[in-house]
Amino acid sequence: MPAPSALLDVRHLVAGFDLASGLVQAVDGVSFVVHRGETLGLVGESGSGKSVTALSIMRLVQPPGRILGGSVLFEGHDLLSLPERDMRRIRGAWISLIFQDPMTTLNPVFTIGHQIAEALVVHGRASRAEARAQAVDLLAAVRMADPASRAKDYPHELSGGMRQRAVIAIALACRPSLVIADEPTTALDVTIQAEILDLLREMKARFGLSLLLITHDLGVIAEMADRVAVMYAGRIVEQAPVREVFRAPAHPYTRGLLASVRGRSPGQPLPVIEGTVPDLASLPRGCAFAPRCPERLDVCRVEAPWPVDVAAGHAVRCHLHATRRR
Repeated sequence: MPAPSALLDVRHLVAGFDLASGLVQAVDGVSFVVHRGETLGLVGESGSGKSVTALSIMRLVQPPGRILGGSVLFEGHDLLSLPERDMRRIRGAWISLIFQDPMTTLNPVFTIGHQIAEALVVHGRASRAEARAQAVDLLAAVRMADPASRAKDYPHELSGGMRQRAVIAIALACRPSLVIADEPTTALDVTIQAEILDLLREMKARFGLSLLLITHDLGVIAEMADRVAVMYAGRIVEQAPVREVFRAPAHPYTRGLLASVRGRSPGQPLPVIEGTVPDLASLPRGCAFAPRCPERLDVCRVEAPWPVDVAAGHAVRCHLHATRRR
């Protein structure tokens, strides 16, 4: 069973897509834990499998996608084995999902206040009249200017930042234990990004949330997360406390990501990771990062590495550290 502090315990999760060319695994044996009250950052390039991982946790992967194996323990119960009726009770009430684009979440034909109130009514948290009043309170809590008026607005009448605040209000309506935020600031300008991140931090403290924060931005991870899991080609290649990853990154991919964002002297070229993310339908034999890795060994091209511990709470999937397995 998961440790007492573990709210979410994902074990060996596998998910893929049935395409004309065959089965493509987008998530390959992913395991991580989100502890109560913490923020876990899941970071990686586009196409690494982060969003499919989030959708798999919520059992929202749509055909031709499907969950192929593993377990997702929430409060000790395996979400992957629950009847769909029970999952509907959990989504929004106990686990909420914030998408990158609020327009994929908001219904264009209903007002913002109606959509927040609906979340409360559907999960039996309030009557219609109570839910309407609570919707305004929730908009005020997420710092929406003139919340009573905004509750009467439709999504297209709000700015991008205001729509994202409305989505956060819906996500928090039922006081969930866990919020999964999938690239919640990517579509926003820098000033609004900072405001939304500050809002998430405030809401986490105010409501005692646990947060799974999915992003490709290591700056966001440094600011928001307690621990980080680095994902590449469907696998987690490194997990550690945030300070440990920034102080002593163990995987060449993590080092490449960090080097590409750290400040450089004026006139100095920005380091890049050579090559491109591999096609999941035709992954290279051995380590998926080997074709791009400046430190690859001969074994990297023929054998996939297993996770090994390089320090307490710091695991890495890399042959450079294989001797530590003994």
